[in-house]
Amino acid sequence: MNTIRAQKDGWEARARIGLVVPHADVGPESEFQVIAPEDVFLHGSRVHFGAMRAGGEMDPKIPHDPVRAFVEPPHIDHAVELLAASPLDVIALGFTSSAYVLGASGEKELFDRLGRHTRGIPLTGTTAAAVTGFAALGARKVAIVNPPWFDDRLSGLGAGYFTEQGFTVVHHGPCGLPSNQKLITPHALADWIRTTVAGHRPDAVLVAGNGIRAVGVIDALEQELDFAVLTANQVLFWHALHLAGAGEIARGITGYGRLFETAPGSGAS
Repeated sequence: MNTIRAQKDGWEARARIGLVVPHADVGPESEFQVIAPEDVFLHGSRVHFGAMRAGGEMDPKIPHDPVRAFVEPPHIDHAVELLAASPLDVIALGFTSSAYVLGASGEKELFDRLGRHTRGIPLTGTTAAAVTGFAALGARKVAIVNPPWFDDRLSGLGAGYFTEQGFTVVHHGPCGLPSNQKLITPHALADWIRTTVAGHRPDAVLVAGNGIRAVGVIDALEQELDFAVLTANQVLFWHALHLAGAGEIARGITGYGRLFETAPGSGAS
């Protein structure tokens, strides 16, 4: 009888995550992929985002109407429904600003609506994951670092979202970096957090916005500063793994923050 030694072929996944992203944004998939162990697979779906042009170009400050339109039916509903036709374990929405505009109650209505298209597959989004992550870490005083393409009003809506969820927001604002995805560097982001946020002494900071380059600085900043560092894609990936029933995979991830050492519901109330 002939035998062969088969190479890995992509069918040995321990978890499969569906990810919905703006049409011209490669940030969420890139950062998910670099964190993911080799047996966690990503499956993406894209939705047109009116504030983004081909090549990932955006205006220095994004208008709010396209942010709201991104989560209005029917396009995101179709994207979720098509993803959910696949044998996935969880679906994640890689978008932050829509929850800011909708508020906590509007986000819940969005999840309820999209949940009718998921065939029972769990669904999460960035801000919902961040709320879960803050709670798991026992963080009550939080700082929110928003992308430079968020204006002050959008940042204020984000602060209102987390305040509504019971957190004390000790600092928020768009970071003072170039309003261009390709020009943001890990060193520049780390310097901004170190000089602008650390003095507010938060329990945790969230680098919001799934399109900002951020996961590479988490570990170094946590070793230097006395608070937890969450980023949009890191916390979304963490929450997705736990919703997928893959908490043991999450706990095995190192180098991307202390968040992976804990589980939803394990923090102080």
